[in-house]
Amino acid sequence: MRALLVRVGADLSDGGGFWNGPANSATLEFAYVAIPESNRLHPGLQKPYADLAPTLARFGSTLPEHLAGQGMHLDPDFSHLTYGDQGQRSAQISAKLRENDLLVFYAGLRDIIPQPRLIYAIIGLYVIDRIEGARLVPMSRWDQNAHTRRVLPTSANDIVVRARPRLSGRLKTCIPIGSFRTAITAPNKRPCYRVEPATLAAWGGLTVSDGFLQRSARLPEFNDASRFYTWFQNQKPRLIAANN
Repeated sequence: MRALLVRVGADLSDGGGFWNGPANSATLEFAYVAIPESNRLHPGLQKPYADLAPTLARFGSTLPEHLAGQGMHLDPDFSHLTYGDQGQRSAQISAKLRENDLLVFYAGLRDIIPQPRLIYAIIGLYVIDRIEGARLVPMSRWDQNAHTRRVLPTSANDIVVRARPRLSGRLKTCIPIGSFRTAITAPNKRPCYRVEPATLAAWGGLTVSDGFLQRSARLPEFNDASRFYTWFQNQKPRLIAANN
C-alpha cells in the first residue's frame, strides 16, 4: 500500500481565494469550501459558491464578497468520490498509486472560536478504485469531477481518481494533525505549520522535512501507508455517504 497527502480547500493562497473555510474546534465539525474555478467549463456544469450558503450559516459564517459571485473548482468531489489533478501532480499520482492505495485530504480551516492559528486537519480519505484520463471520461460523467467539467485541450494530462464507496469520503468531523511550530531539527528557524511530532511518529513519517505542510507540486508520501491507515482507522472516522 502507498499513500499521498493532498492539501485541498480554499485558503489564503491566491488559488484559494484568500479565505479559509470555517471549523468548530470544540465539535470538530467543518465546512468544506473548495478553491475558485479559473478555467472555462462545459455549459451547465458550474458549481456556484452560493450553494454553500446554508452550510456556512450553521457556522455563523458567510462568503466574502470576492467569492460570492464565483464558481468553485469542486475537487475533491466527495458527492461522487472523485478527485482530479493535472501537471506534475497528476503524473505523480499516476506513477505511484494503484487500486487500494490512499489519497489523504487535509485543509487549513478557520476556527469559529477565535484563535490566532488555523486548524490543520484531515477532512477526507479515498481508498482508490481506479485512475483514468480525464479526456477519456464520457460526457455522461463529466459532471462528476471538476477536471471533466472543464473544457480540456487535447494536450491535457488531467486525471480523475475514483474511490471505493463505504471506505472513502468526506469526514463528518475533521481530525486535527498540525500546529504552528519550529522544526525539531532547526529550532532557530521561523515557525510554520507542520504535522504534530507525536502524530508524525505514529504515522511512521512523511517524505517531507519534519511534517512540513504546504501546497506543493510534489505531494508528500507516507513512509508507511499501512501504519498510517491503521492510525486513521483508530481515530474512528465518520464518513459521509456519497450520492452515487
